[in-house]
Amino acid sequence: MTDLTISDTDFGRFRDFFYQRTGIFFEDNKRYFVDKRLMQRISETQHKSFRSYFTYLRFQSSEDELQTIINSLTINETYFFRETAQLDSLVSEVLDEISANRPGEMLRIWSMPCSSGEEPYSIVLYLLEKWPGLEHVDIEIVGSDIDTQILNRASEGIFSERSVKNLSEDMLDKYFKPLSDGRYQIIDDIRQSVRFTNVNLSIRKQVQSIGPVDVIFCRNLLIYFDDESRRQAAEQFYDLLNPGGVVFLGHSESMSRITSLFNVKRYRHST
Repeated sequence: MTDLTISDTDFGRFRDFFYQRTGIFFEDNKRYFVDKRLMQRISETQHKSFRSYFTYLRFQSSEDELQTIINSLTINETYFFRETAQLDSLVSEVLDEISANRPGEMLRIWSMPCSSGEEPYSIVLYLLEKWPGLEHVDIEIVGSDIDTQILNRASEGIFSERSVKNLSEDMLDKYFKPLSDGRYQIIDDIRQSVRFTNVNLSIRKQVQSIGPVDVIFCRNLLIYFDDESRRQAAEQFYDLLNPGGVVFLGHSESMSRITSLFNVKRYRHST
């Protein structure tokens, strides 16, 4: 007999487990969203009940199912040139300040979460189009996400019309190849300029593998964390950043409410 119902107790057990492994905490208003995807995975893995599936999820040595359910439950909503005020600050002030303090050194930018690649690719396009310093300074851009499927899509660099809605026709012609199904693929030179990696902020070793960076874009991720997870993430960002490094958060997020490790910096275009 198959029992695909998920009780309040089941939901609480899964929520606590998912939080411990990812730092993401699902409020009660996300219950329908979580239950629906859980029941889908229970069915697809041919388990007869939540209890059977949850035991399998927790003790599978390869953790392949854990990664699958992470991929299913993480939200990837993005598009090119999102919140451009921060990108304007990057190319008009931030990179000039950092490169002046470290002449001749490579600068590194980390996009976390990078989702399907729109943010790190947007950074590349902004550098190419708007930062003269690119002629003299080497830049490495790393995009990371907890979702392995979305990272595969980012590496492919294929985007819908909605995703590129903010790009001019000139930029589409210059940096993208139109596909027969109406989508666009970013050219190989841009795709190869971004390194994509799988990172879970709850796993310190994965975060540390990124290595020292100068700029972190972590926009609209910490809103899914609780206070303790936000604090831990902020501390890891602090440990990664070179002196004088900068973190860009989403507009609804505030580092000052999370930790005292960072100072607020006001630029002409953004804070």
